[in-house]
Amino acid sequence: MSAGLRVAMDIGGTFTDLVAYDPATGTYQTGKVATTPGRLQVGVVRGLTELVDDLATLGFLVHGTTAGLNAFLERKGARVALVTTEGFRDVYEIARGNRPEMYNVRYRKPKPLVPRRDVYEVPERLRYDGTVLRPLRPEDLRPLVAALRAGGYEAVAICLLHAHVNPVHEQLVRDVIRRELPGLTISCSHEVAREWREYERTSTTVINAYIAPIVSRYLGALEEELRARGLREPLYIMRSNGGIMTADVAREQPIQTLLSGPVGGAVGTALIGRILDRANLIGVDMGGTSFDVTLVIGGQVDVTNEASLEGFPILSPMVNIHTIGAGGGSLAWVEAGGLRVGPQSAGAEPGPACYGRGGTEPTVTDANAVLGRLDPERFLGGRMSLDVPAAREAVGRLAARLGLGVEEAAEGILAVVNHKMADAIRTLTVRKGIDPREFALVAFGGAGPMHAAWIAEALEIDTIIVPNFPGAFSAWGMLQTDIRHDAVRTYLRAVNQVDPAEAEGLYREMEGELAGILARQHVAGADMVFVRTVDMRYVGQEYLLNLPLSPAGDRIGPDDVAALVAAFHERHRSVYGHASERTPVEIVNLRVTGVGRIAPPPPAPRAGRAEGAPAPRQVRPVVFGGRSHPTPVYERDTLQPGHRFTGPAIVTELTTTTVIPPGWSASVDGFGHLILSARGV
Repeated sequence: MSAGLRVAMDIGGTFTDLVAYDPATGTYQTGKVATTPGRLQVGVVRGLTELVDDLATLGFLVHGTTAGLNAFLERKGARVALVTTEGFRDVYEIARGNRPEMYNVRYRKPKPLVPRRDVYEVPERLRYDGTVLRPLRPEDLRPLVAALRAGGYEAVAICLLHAHVNPVHEQLVRDVIRRELPGLTISCSHEVAREWREYERTSTTVINAYIAPIVSRYLGALEEELRARGLREPLYIMRSNGGIMTADVAREQPIQTLLSGPVGGAVGTALIGRILDRANLIGVDMGGTSFDVTLVIGGQVDVTNEASLEGFPILSPMVNIHTIGAGGGSLAWVEAGGLRVGPQSAGAEPGPACYGRGGTEPTVTDANAVLGRLDPERFLGGRMSLDVPAAREAVGRLAARLGLGVEEAAEGILAVVNHKMADAIRTLTVRKGIDPREFALVAFGGAGPMHAAWIAEALEIDTIIVPNFPGAFSAWGMLQTDIRHDAVRTYLRAVNQVDPAEAEGLYREMEGELAGILARQHVAGADMVFVRTVDMRYVGQEYLLNLPLSPAGDRIGPDDVAALVAAFHERHRSVYGHASERTPVEIVNLRVTGVGRIAPPPPAPRAGRAEGAPAPRQVRPVVFGGRSHPTPVYERDTLQPGHRFTGPAIVTELTTTTVIPPGWSASVDGFGHLILSARGV
C-alpha cells in the first residue's frame, strides 16, 4: 500500500458516504452524494471524483457495497443450477423440520432460490470420513453438462455429500464445467462453507452462486471506471466478517459482501471503545432506509459463525448485525386507525417530501423538518435546501386522518420509529440476557444522532457518543480494519479423544490455505497473523460456542484439554447463565482467522481547550414534547474539547444533525467526540 490518500466509500439506501484520510497532514475530509439506484457505481464514482481530484494519488481505496445484498433481498439474483449427490436432490427444498417462529400461525418456510427442476444429481458418493464409496468419472458428467448448456443458467452451485471432508469430486465437477462451459460462474461448497450439515452448507453455496454474477458485474464495471480515471491501487471490498478483501477475491466469495456496508460501523464502534476505554458499546446506524444495531462486548465486535438472512442459513463468519426497516426515508401510514412507520421507504428516489424530488408521502425526515429539528437552508452543509412546506403538507394529510395537529402527528411519527429502534436493540441485548444499561450508545448514520436520546431513554442508557463524521462513520470504520479471511474444518471429537497431531495438521492446512489467499492480496509474510479457535458444545447440544485457543496454548494437546474445557464452562455460564460441568464436552469445528495487517490511521487528539458553552450560530424554535422551545444551534466544526452545553440544543454538520432534547447535556472530549449525558455534565 502506497503513502497516498486513503479513501473509504459506503453505499446507503439514500446517500453514498465517503471519507478521505491524508497521511501527510493527518486530516480527514468527508463527502456525501445521492445514491443512484440501478447503477450504483455512478454515484460512487461521482462522490469519489468530487472528493479527490486525481485518483492516481490514492494509496488505498476500500468500498462497502450493497450490490449482492440488494440482489438477494429483491430476489433479482442469477438463475442457478444446483448440483448434488445422486439420491439427495431434495436436501435443499426439505431444509430443516424446526419451526423458528413457533407461535406464528402464518409462518412459511422461505421459497428456495433454486426450484427443484434446476437441481441435478451426479453418480458419486463419499463416506462420512471422505473415503470414496462410489467414484466419479469425467464421462459420468456428460448428461449434466448437456443439461446446463441447454438450461440458460448464469451460475452453478456444487454441493456434494461430505465434500467438506474430501473435495475431490466437487473439484472434478468444477473442472469439467469450467472447461466445457467457460461462461458460467461456479460456486463449490468446499470453497464457500467447508463444514458439516448438508442443508446449511447447500444454502450457503446457493446464495453465493445466486449473487455472484451480479456482484462480479458491478465490481467489474466499477473497477473499469476507476481505472479509466487513473486508479492504480487495488480496490478493496469490506467483508461481512469485519475485514477487507481485494475485488478479485470478492468475486469468488460474494457471500462475504452481504453485510459489506453496515460492518464498517461495527469496526468503527469497536475502535471508539478502545480510544475512550469503554469495553461495552451499542452501535446504532440509522440511515435513509434501515436501522442497524451492533454490539461491542468486552472490546470485541460480536461475530457469529452462522447467520440467517431472510430465513436462509449462512455458514460464514459475519458481524452480528440486527437490521430493521427504520430510517429517515421510512414512510408513515395509517392501518386500522393506528399510526405505522416503515418498513416501506421513500429511498433515494423520490425521497422524503421535503427533498423536493416529487415525494408526497410523509416520512421520518419530514417529521423532523416539521418540528424544526433540521435546518432547511443548511442541510448537508448547505448543499441542499429542504422544502418544509411540502413536509408540512405531507404530514398534514396524515394528521387529518388521525385527527391530530401537524406537530402532534410529527412527534407521533418519531415516537413510533424510536420505539421500533429501541425494540431492535432489545433483540440483541435483553432477549439474550444482556443489560443495555451497562452499555453506552454510539450513534451514527445520517439520522442516528437525531434520534439517539429517545432510544437511550427507552433503554435507560445514560451515555451517548456521537463520533466524528457520524453520517459517514461506516466509511470511516472501513479505514480502520485489516485484510481478513477465515477457514474451518469439521472435527467432531469428544475432548478426551482428540488426536493432537491430527488437529495440528488441520490447523496447519488451514493456515497454508489462508497464507496463499493473503499473498494474492499483496500481504507480506511478516504482516500475516493467524488466530486459532475451536467450536465446542455439550454432547447432544445444538448450539456451539467459539473459543480462542489462548487459554490452552496454540495446540489441543492432552495437557491442554482441561484448561480448554474449563474455559468452555465459563463461557457457557456467561452466555447462557448456567454451566453443566458434569456433562461431557465435544469439539465440533476447528477454525483459523488469517489477518493481513494494515496500519490504520492513528487517532488524533484535538488541539486546544475551551471552557463553558460555545457561541451558537443561531437560536430558532424547535418543538419538543408539544411545546416550542428557543433552541441554540451549534456548528460541529466550531466545537472544541472542553465545550459543555445543555439541551435543548442542535448541532449541525455536513453528514448529520445531532438533537439534544431537554434533560440532556453535551460535552466535547479530547478527540472531538460529542458526549451526551442524561445526568448532566
